[in-house]
Amino acid sequence: MSDQQVALVTGASRGLGAAIATALGRDGFAVAVNYARNRDAAEAVRSEIVAAGGRAEIFGADVTIENEVAGLYEAVTAGLGDIDVLVLNATGPQPSIAVDALTWRDVLDQLEFFVKSPLLLAQHVIPGMRERGRGRIIHIGSEVFELGTPGSSAYVAAKGAQLGLTRSWARELGPDGITVNLVAPGFIPTERHGEVSDVTRAAYTEGVPLGHMGQAADVAEAVAFLASERGGYVTGQRIAVNGGKTLG
Repeated sequence: MSDQQVALVTGASRGLGAAIATALGRDGFAVAVNYARNRDAAEAVRSEIVAAGGRAEIFGADVTIENEVAGLYEAVTAGLGDIDVLVLNATGPQPSIAVDALTWRDVLDQLEFFVKSPLLLAQHVIPGMRERGRGRIIHIGSEVFELGTPGSSAYVAAKGAQLGLTRSWARELGPDGITVNLVAPGFIPTERHGEVSDVTRAAYTEGVPLGHMGQAADVAEAVAFLASERGGYVTGQRIAVNGGKTLG
C-alpha cells in the first residue's frame, strides 16, 4: 500500500456524493466510491477521477445493512488501504408524509440512513484512525433541521439525530485526533430531484441572501476543506452551505 490517504464516500455514484468524491480525488485522496445499485454511474465517477490523474475504485454495498458494511470496510482496506476520511453521504427516499399518516416504520426508514449507517461505518473506521492518531468523519446533513420542513418530520428528526451524533462524537474522539463535522446543504438540485420548476427555484431563493441556488460543487468544497489539513482544528461543527438561508 502507498502512503496516499484514503477517503470513503458513501452514496457516491451521483449527486452530492459524486461531486464530493471527485473533489477529494482532485485533492490527492485515493477515493472509495460507494454505491448501492447504480454500478454504471459509480464507474463514471471513478473514470472521471482517474482521467484527472487521481486514484479511485468502486465498491457496492447497502450501508444500512451490517454485513454489507463489514464487507465494504474489508474490501476498501484491502483494495486501497486504511480509511482516513469517512464521508457519510448515503441517503434514501424522503417522501412527504403528514404527521397524522406517519408510521414508526417511516421514521425508522430515515434513522436507518442517518443514524444506523453512520454508526456501523464509524465503528469500523475508528480503531484504525485511533491507532494512527488522525481521522476525519464528515456527515452530510441538511438545513431541514433548522427549517422544520412540514410533511418531513421523520426526515427532519433523523437529520437532527445526525447532528447529535456529530457533536457527541467530536467530544469523544477529539483526544484521539479524529475530527467530526457535519456539512448541511440547502436545496441543491441534483439528479434525484428531477426537473425543478422555475416557480420552485424562485420560491426557495427568495429566502436566500445570496439570491441564487447552490451547486453540488459548493458542498464538495466544504467537505474537501474539512478533509484536509486546513480543517484540522475544526470539529463538532455544523457548516451550512445554503447561501445564508438559515441565518439567525
